[in-house]
Amino acid sequence: MNDFSSKLLESAVSELSRLPGIGKKTALRLALHILKEDESYAENLGTSIISMRNEIKFCTTCNNISDSDTCEICANNKRDENTICVVEDIRDVLAIEKTTQFNGLYHVLGGIINPIEGIGPNDINVAHLVKRINEEDINEIILALPATVEGDTTNYYIYKLVKTFDLNVTSIARGVAIGDELEYTDEITLGRSIINRLPFSESR
Repeated sequence: MNDFSSKLLESAVSELSRLPGIGKKTALRLALHILKEDESYAENLGTSIISMRNEIKFCTTCNNISDSDTCEICANNKRDENTICVVEDIRDVLAIEKTTQFNGLYHVLGGIINPIEGIGPNDINVAHLVKRINEEDINEIILALPATVEGDTTNYYIYKLVKTFDLNVTSIARGVAIGDELEYTDEITLGRSIINRLPFSESR
C-alpha cells in the first residue's frame, strides 16, 4: 500500500529527499510547508531554482560561482590582487568571506586529489592555477584545503608545482582540527588560522 494519499505529494517528497542531508521525513515536512504557503511562494521557489540552475556561471578567473563571467570578488579593485587563497570548493569561499579576515582573491579547485574516488590532478583546476601564477603578479599562494589526507596530498602536489615561482607559499594554521572541513569551522577559529598562516614548508 502506498504511504501517500497523493502521487503529486509523493513525487515532491521523492525529489526533495534527494537533496544532501534530507531524509524522507524532512522532505515530507518541507513539501507540506510549501503546500501550506501561498501559491506565489511555490512559484517563486521553483523559478529561483530553475534560474539558478540554468543561468548561474563560474568565474573565468577563479572558478567561483557568479552571475556574470567575472565574480564580484575578482571584479572588486579593492581586493589584494597579489594574494590567492586556494580552496576546495565554493563553500570554502563563503566560509572564509564570513571571517572578514581575508582581502585577497581565490582559486576554487573544484575538488581535491583522491585516488580512491578516481580524482587525480587533471580532474581539478590546478593547471588553471599555474596559468594564473604565470600571467598575474602573484606574491603569495595560501593553501586552505581540508585538514585531511586528501587535502594534504593536494597541498603538497600544488606546492611542488609552484615552489619554483618567485612567490610565498603558505598554509592556514592548524587551528582547524585534523579532518575538519572549512565550512564547519567557526568564524573566529578560521579567521585566526588565516591570519596566523605559516610557510608551507614549515607546516608539514
